[in-house]
Amino acid sequence: MGRLVFTNGCFDVIHPGHVDLLRRARALGDRLVVGINSDRSVRAIKGPGRPIFPEADRKAVLLALESVDDVVVFDEQTPEALIHTIEPDVLVKGGDWKLDEIIGADFVLGRGGEVKSLPLVDGYSSTQAINALKDSGDTTSAAASADVVENSIREHLETFGTVQSSLLEEIKTCGRILVETFRSNNKVLICGNGGSAADAQHIAAEFVGRYETERQSLPAVALTTDTSALTAIGNDYGFERIFSRQVESLANDGDCLIAISTSGNSPNVIAAVMEARRKGCRVIGLSGAGGKKLASLSDASVLAPSSRTARIQEVHLAVIHIWCEMVDAAFPRSE
Repeated sequence: MGRLVFTNGCFDVIHPGHVDLLRRARALGDRLVVGINSDRSVRAIKGPGRPIFPEADRKAVLLALESVDDVVVFDEQTPEALIHTIEPDVLVKGGDWKLDEIIGADFVLGRGGEVKSLPLVDGYSSTQAINALKDSGDTTSAAASADVVENSIREHLETFGTVQSSLLEEIKTCGRILVETFRSNNKVLICGNGGSAADAQHIAAEFVGRYETERQSLPAVALTTDTSALTAIGNDYGFERIFSRQVESLANDGDCLIAISTSGNSPNVIAAVMEARRKGCRVIGLSGAGGKKLASLSDASVLAPSSRTARIQEVHLAVIHIWCEMVDAAFPRSE
């Protein structure tokens, strides 16, 4: 069979940057297998309106490239299970992924393989191309009104309209993971920065205390509250490890990490996610419309359909409360 190379991605709108990456990946071995996200998982990672092309079409286009030997569709948000199945000798991602952010890297390295992060060709991005086309066809005014209050409420309602029409299943999936975690006598860890840190504390308080019904206390820890740990870890290891170091200490197999980042790119949150995966935790990502990286590393995620932080945080708060309702409903009322 020779030296097997594996890479993965959504490959929604294939461009010259993809072709170049795949050509260089193929040169690292004798056979290149490309894993592509199913339509369902592309939608979970990229948000409503994606993919542009269905999985069958994306697979056909990739197979037409000389550098690609096989294409496998996977339905999870991460390719971890697929990597364990095919056991590649070389694992490749684009240069926008650091080596310690690449799913499956520990597994491949542990088997004596190699992990490569290859530089990308500048100027190419499927998401940017799709957004540019959308912008060119948008004839509506950028601001329907000069009134700040009116604009904010309009944006809020439009954002929540998209949540209602497009994200209900994602919200339910995450809620079910939380219920399963607590029913298995495992705990939930939560992390985030700034307003997301406040949300982390809010979630933990609702689970440990109560939300709306009297029920048993449930184990949840916000990794944002221990100032001694945060400052000691930040001083000794750097800000990027303030959450991952706590995950290393506190997490057990079967626990769940809720990772909150409005951008989806916060280095300390991503580091916590990678450590949680190493510890056998499931990961729920909570981000905004641009949160592809966090979503791609999570078992399930909710991407608020906005690029504006205020609207993203408003969605996060509503989603958090829905999860609390789901948990309340799953546990019997205590007297």
